[in-house]
Amino acid sequence: MLSRVPELTDHLGYWLRQVSNHVSQSFARKLAAREVTVAEWGLMRMLHGREPTAPSLLAREMGLTRGAVTKLADRLIAKAFVVRKASSDDRRAQTLRLSARGAKFVPELAALADRNEAECFAHLAAEDRRALERILKETVARLGLTRMPLD
Repeated sequence: MLSRVPELTDHLGYWLRQVSNHVSQSFARKLAAREVTVAEWGLMRMLHGREPTAPSLLAREMGLTRGAVTKLADRLIAKAFVVRKASSDDRRAQTLRLSARGAKFVPELAALADRNEAECFAHLAAEDRRALERILKETVARLGLTRMPLD
Protein backbone atom coordinates (compact mmCIF):
# COMPACT_ATOMS: atom_id res chain seq x y z
CA MET A 1 0.00 0.00 0.00
CA LEU A 2 1.29 3.46 -0.90
CA SER A 3 1.60 6.05 1.77
CA ARG A 4 -0.04 9.42 1.27
CA VAL A 5 2.18 11.95 -0.48
CA PRO A 6 1.46 15.44 0.82
CA GLU A 7 0.40 18.13 -1.59
CA LEU A 8 2.85 20.96 -2.14
CA THR A 9 0.36 23.25 -0.47
CA ASP A 10 0.45 21.11 2.69
CA HIS A 11 3.85 22.58 3.51
CA LEU A 12 4.31 25.89 5.30
CA GLY A 13 7.46 26.39 3.22
CA TYR A 14 5.33 26.47 0.08
CA TRP A 15 3.30 29.40 1.42
CA LEU A 16 6.40 31.20 2.73
CA ARG A 17 8.02 30.85 -0.69
CA GLN A 18 4.87 32.15 -2.44
CA VAL A 19 4.85 35.29 -0.30
CA SER A 20 8.63 35.72 -0.26
CA ASN A 21 8.90 35.45 -4.04
CA HIS A 22 6.13 37.98 -4.56
CA VAL A 23 7.50 40.49 -2.04
CA SER A 24 11.08 40.12 -3.32
CA GLN A 25 10.22 40.27 -7.02
CA SER A 26 7.91 43.24 -6.54
CA PHE A 27 10.64 45.14 -4.70
CA ALA A 28 13.28 44.12 -7.25
CA ARG A 29 11.11 45.56 -10.05
CA LYS A 30 10.68 48.85 -8.17
CA LEU A 31 14.44 49.08 -7.64
CA ALA A 32 15.21 48.11 -11.24
CA ALA A 33 13.16 51.10 -12.38
CA ARG A 34 15.74 53.17 -10.42
CA GLU A 35 18.61 51.12 -11.92
CA VAL A 36 19.56 49.51 -8.60
CA THR A 37 19.54 45.83 -7.63
CA VAL A 38 18.35 44.43 -4.31
CA ALA A 39 21.94 43.57 -3.40
CA GLU A 40 23.11 47.10 -4.23
CA TRP A 41 20.28 48.51 -2.12
CA GLY A 42 21.36 46.27 0.76
CA LEU A 43 24.90 47.61 0.67
CA MET A 44 23.75 51.21 0.30
CA ARG A 45 21.43 50.80 3.28
CA MET A 46 24.27 49.31 5.34
CA LEU A 47 26.43 52.36 4.54
CA HIS A 48 23.70 54.90 5.28
CA GLY A 49 24.43 56.97 8.37
CA ARG A 50 27.81 55.31 9.00
CA GLU A 51 31.38 56.44 9.03
CA PRO A 52 33.53 55.08 6.18
CA THR A 53 33.58 51.33 6.72
CA ALA A 54 35.97 48.55 5.76
CA PRO A 55 34.60 46.12 3.15
CA SER A 56 35.61 43.23 5.41
CA LEU A 57 33.36 44.53 8.20
CA LEU A 58 30.47 45.03 5.77
CA ALA A 59 31.00 41.51 4.44
CA ARG A 60 30.85 40.07 7.95
CA GLU A 61 27.72 42.06 8.87
CA MET A 62 25.96 41.15 5.63
CA GLY A 63 27.01 37.49 5.70
CA LEU A 64 28.74 37.89 2.32
CA THR A 65 32.27 37.32 1.11
CA ARG A 66 34.61 40.27 0.84
CA GLY A 67 34.71 39.61 -2.91
CA ALA A 68 30.93 39.90 -3.15
CA VAL A 69 31.01 43.22 -1.29
CA THR A 70 33.81 44.43 -3.56
CA LYS A 71 31.78 43.58 -6.67
CA LEU A 72 28.74 45.39 -5.27
CA ALA A 73 30.89 48.36 -4.33
CA ASP A 74 32.45 48.46 -7.80
CA ARG A 75 29.00 48.66 -9.38
CA LEU A 76 27.86 51.36 -6.95
CA ILE A 77 31.06 53.34 -7.47
CA ALA A 78 30.45 53.21 -11.23
CA LYS A 79 26.96 54.62 -10.58
CA ALA A 80 28.46 57.34 -8.32
CA PHE A 81 26.52 56.14 -5.25
CA VAL A 82 29.55 54.94 -3.26
CA VAL A 83 33.09 56.20 -2.76
CA ARG A 84 36.10 53.99 -2.02
CA LYS A 85 39.09 55.50 -0.22
CA ALA A 86 42.47 53.99 0.51
CA SER A 87 43.90 54.50 3.97
CA SER A 88 46.67 57.05 4.19
CA ASP A 89 48.52 54.65 6.54
CA ASP A 90 48.10 51.45 4.55
CA ARG A 91 47.24 51.68 0.84
CA ARG A 92 45.88 48.11 0.98
CA ALA A 93 43.26 49.08 3.57
CA GLN A 94 40.19 50.68 2.08
CA THR A 95 36.91 52.05 3.29
CA LEU A 96 33.55 52.54 1.63
CA ARG A 97 31.04 55.32 2.21
CA LEU A 98 28.01 56.68 0.44
CA SER A 99 28.66 59.57 -1.91
CA ALA A 100 26.51 62.68 -1.53
CA ARG A 101 24.41 61.34 -4.42
CA GLY A 102 24.05 57.96 -2.69
CA ALA A 103 23.15 59.53 0.65
CA LYS A 104 20.36 61.51 -1.04
CA PHE A 105 19.14 58.41 -2.90
CA VAL A 106 18.87 56.03 0.08
CA PRO A 107 15.76 57.69 1.60
CA GLU A 108 14.03 57.47 -1.80
CA LEU A 109 14.83 53.76 -2.02
CA ALA A 110 13.75 53.26 1.60
CA ALA A 111 10.40 54.81 0.68
CA LEU A 112 10.12 52.23 -2.12
CA ALA A 113 10.78 49.48 0.43
CA ASP A 114 8.10 50.92 2.71
CA ARG A 115 5.63 51.14 -0.16
CA ASN A 116 6.36 47.57 -1.22
CA GLU A 117 5.89 46.40 2.37
CA ALA A 118 2.56 48.23 2.63
CA GLU A 119 1.33 46.81 -0.68
CA CYS A 120 2.09 43.30 0.50
CA PHE A 121 1.17 43.42 4.20
CA ALA A 122 -1.20 46.34 4.83
CA HIS A 123 -4.09 43.90 5.12
CA LEU A 124 -2.64 42.48 8.35
CA ALA A 125 -3.87 43.79 11.66
CA ALA A 126 -1.04 45.28 13.73
CA GLU A 127 -1.21 42.37 16.18
CA ASP A 128 -0.97 39.81 13.36
CA ARG A 129 1.94 41.65 11.80
CA ARG A 130 3.82 41.68 15.10
CA ALA A 131 3.10 37.97 15.58
CA LEU A 132 4.28 37.11 12.07
CA GLU A 133 7.44 39.17 12.53
CA ARG A 134 8.12 37.51 15.89
CA ILE A 135 7.64 34.01 14.45
CA LEU A 136 9.87 34.71 11.46
CA LYS A 137 12.62 36.25 13.62
CA GLU A 138 12.47 33.27 16.01
CA THR A 139 12.76 30.90 13.06
CA VAL A 140 15.71 32.81 11.59
CA ALA A 141 17.46 32.70 14.97
CA ARG A 142 16.73 28.99 15.49
CA LEU A 143 18.07 28.16 12.04
CA GLY A 144 21.13 30.34 12.61
CA LEU A 145 20.53 32.36 9.43
CA THR A 146 22.93 35.27 9.18
CA ARG A 147 23.27 36.01 5.47
CA MET A 148 21.34 39.07 4.34
CA PRO A 149 18.70 37.85 1.84
CA LEU A 150 19.76 39.80 -1.24
CA ASP A 151 18.83 37.48 -4.09
